[in-house]
Amino acid sequence: MIEIRSNDFNIAQIADSGQCFRIFEQSNGVWETIAFGKSLKIYVKDDNTHIFECDSNEYNELWRNYFDMQRNYGEIKARIRAVGDIYLTNAVDFGYGMRILNQDLWEVIISFIISQQNNIPRIRGIIKRLCAPYGLRFPTPQELALFSEDDLIKIGLGYRAKYVRNIAIAATEGRLSFDDLRKMTYYDAVAYLKKFDGIGEKVANCIALFGLRKLDAFPIDVWIKRILQQQYGGTFDTAKFPGYAGLVQQYMFYYERFRGK
Repeated sequence: MIEIRSNDFNIAQIADSGQCFRIFEQSNGVWETIAFGKSLKIYVKDDNTHIFECDSNEYNELWRNYFDMQRNYGEIKARIRAVGDIYLTNAVDFGYGMRILNQDLWEVIISFIISQQNNIPRIRGIIKRLCAPYGLRFPTPQELALFSEDDLIKIGLGYRAKYVRNIAIAATEGRLSFDDLRKMTYYDAVAYLKKFDGIGEKVANCIALFGLRKLDAFPIDVWIKRILQQQYGGTFDTAKFPGYAGLVQQYMFYYERFRGK
């Protein structure tokens, strides 16, 4: 067991942040995270204390990096507050435990193609059914390429089925190169991703942020668009937040979705 005491970590907030779809609350205060073929139980002791059900080797080899524990989020939050934007200060205080996860790139690509015109509970259900034949492991491009469109439609992908199958084939054939993507700048990566059917500006930015760790990415979905219109007159200067604009986006997204609940 590893005890995590931090003002900058909250598993419930991360689970509802829209960046990952395989974190589930099993019961009150007990969470399960699935990543890279492994499962982790997390127990919430209090708002600032979580218990990871793993040994120190597994924590250091996988979960420390997955949850981005080496980054000083307290310093980043202080920089955001220092800008003097009341809305952002409130968003940071509300979503104090938000972090950007270090996820598997392929899983992120498929997850955000599935996410289009979809809600978080439904996306979670689709991904759970997609992964069911493989246990904890996410299916490889080769395995997904073997699915027919009808197979994918049956588990709930709808019109997205053809996009998922086509990109699995592209990855299998080498037309989608993960190695090349990882070497690209943020702007080049977004342009590259948008060449594939089913990946537009928003999805490409989500993949850049959550799969490639391009923290200057700032995905704009319906929630963020609403914030920009209501709070900022339709424009927002991400240059004020160099190297962490994507985290600002997460604070905004979470705050807007849950502050009234």
